[in-house]
Amino acid sequence: MYKDVHFIGIGGIGMSGIAQLYLKAGIKVSGSDIRNSERLELLRLKGAKIYLGHNPSYIQNQDLVVYSSAIKENNPELVEARRRNIKILKRAEALVEIIRNVKLITITGSHGKTTTSSLIAHILKEARLLSVAVLGGVWLNLNNSICLDRGNFFVVEADESDGSFLYFKPNYSIVTNIDFEHMDYYKNIENLLSTFVNFINNISQDGCLIACAEDKNIISILKRINKKTILYGLSPQLDVYAEDIKFNGLSSCYNCIYKDNFLGRFSLNLGGLHNVLNSLAAIAIAKELGIDTSIIKNALSTFKGTKRRIEIKSCINGIMFLDDYAHHPSEIIATLKTVTNLGYKRVIVIFQPHRYTRTKLLLDEFAKSFDLADEIIVTNIYPADEEPIEGVDAREICNKINFYKRNNCAKYFSQEDILPYVLSILRKNDLVITLGAGDIYKICDELVKYFKK
Repeated sequence: MYKDVHFIGIGGIGMSGIAQLYLKAGIKVSGSDIRNSERLELLRLKGAKIYLGHNPSYIQNQDLVVYSSAIKENNPELVEARRRNIKILKRAEALVEIIRNVKLITITGSHGKTTTSSLIAHILKEARLLSVAVLGGVWLNLNNSICLDRGNFFVVEADESDGSFLYFKPNYSIVTNIDFEHMDYYKNIENLLSTFVNFINNISQDGCLIACAEDKNIISILKRINKKTILYGLSPQLDVYAEDIKFNGLSSCYNCIYKDNFLGRFSLNLGGLHNVLNSLAAIAIAKELGIDTSIIKNALSTFKGTKRRIEIKSCINGIMFLDDYAHHPSEIIATLKTVTNLGYKRVIVIFQPHRYTRTKLLLDEFAKSFDLADEIIVTNIYPADEEPIEGVDAREICNKINFYKRNNCAKYFSQEDILPYVLSILRKNDLVITLGAGDIYKICDELVKYFKK
C-alpha cells in the first residue's frame, strides 16, 4: 500500500472523501485546491497537509498522485508528477485501490445518485451493516460526504460523467436513470448506453442490478444485460413498486409492494415523485440484503436528506427560501414540480447554468423546463473547468424561455445585481429557490442573511 499520497483538487466533494479514507488507513496525505473551504479545514484537522493554489513544488517524494476530473492535463502538479515518474491515478481508480476485497454497492445514474446513495447508507448504518460510504454530497444526518463505520458493506456513489465508473467491480449496483447528459464526453446516446451496459455487466455473478423501470433508456438496454435484475417503479408488474402515494409539503408516504407482498406504508422526509423512486431503490437493495422491514421503515422516516437537494434555508416573513443542485432540465422539472405543491403564491427561480457545453447542447430543453416558475432570473454560466464557447450565453436561455412561455418572465442579471432586484420584487407568500451546481447557493444565503437582519 502507498505511504504518501498527493490529491490535486482535494477540496472536491468526492476527492475529500477519498482523502479521508487514505488518512484513516494511516497513509500520509497532502493535497491542493484553488480556494479554502470547510472540507479543507476538516482534512487539516484529520492530519492532511493542504496547499492553496497549484504549484509543482508540492510534488516531492510521494508514491501516488491522484487527480479529479476537474483537473486539466496541463496542471503544473500533474506535469511535475509525470516528470518524476510518480504513479498517477484518477479519482475513481484511487478509490478502487483502497476498497479492494470488500462487499461493494455502487449507485449510479444521471440524476438522484447522491440522495439514493445517502439513503442506502442510512439504512445500512441503522442495520449495523455499513462499513464505509463515499458520497457525492453532504449526508445531512452526519453532515459529511463520507461515513466510516464497522459493518460489512461499502456504499459508493459511482460517477458516470467521464466513464470512470467502469473501474468498479460491484457486488450490487443501483442505476437510477440514464439521461442525455455529459455528451461532451460520450458524444452520442449509443456510446452512453453502451458504457452503462459495460458497467452493469461488471457486477459480480452472485450479485444483482437494481434499476428503475420508469426510465426508457434503462428498459432499452435490459436485453444486453446478463445479470440478475430487480426492477422498481410505479407499475404492479415490477419487483418493487409504490402505490397510494401521498405528498404533504416536502414529505411523502406510500404503500410498498415487494415481490407481490405488501411490505407496509413508508414515510419519507423528502418530497417529489423522483424521491419516492429513489427510496424504492433503497428498499430493494435492503430487502435483497435481508434487512428487516421495520429497520428500513425507521431509516426512511429518520433520513434528513442531502445538502443542496431542495434544502430549506429559511422561512422569514411568509417567504420560503430554498436551494437546490438541479442543473439539468430533467432535474429542474422534477424540483419545480415538488416545490410548486407547497402552496406559495409565486415561485421565483434564480438559475445559474452549469458548463458551456451543457448549455449549448440542451438550450431548448432548458427553455422548456421552467414552465412552473412565475419569475425566472438567469445569471452567468458557471464554467467549471471549461473555456467559454462563442455564442453560448445565459441571455440566450432567457430569450428562449420568454419565447416558449410567451411572456417576459425570464430576466438576465449578473450575479452582483441579483440581490437588489430580488429584494425589490419579493412579497409575502413568495417562494424563492436558487438552482445550479455552481456557487448560486451564495445568493440564497445572502437573501436569508438580509431578511434575518
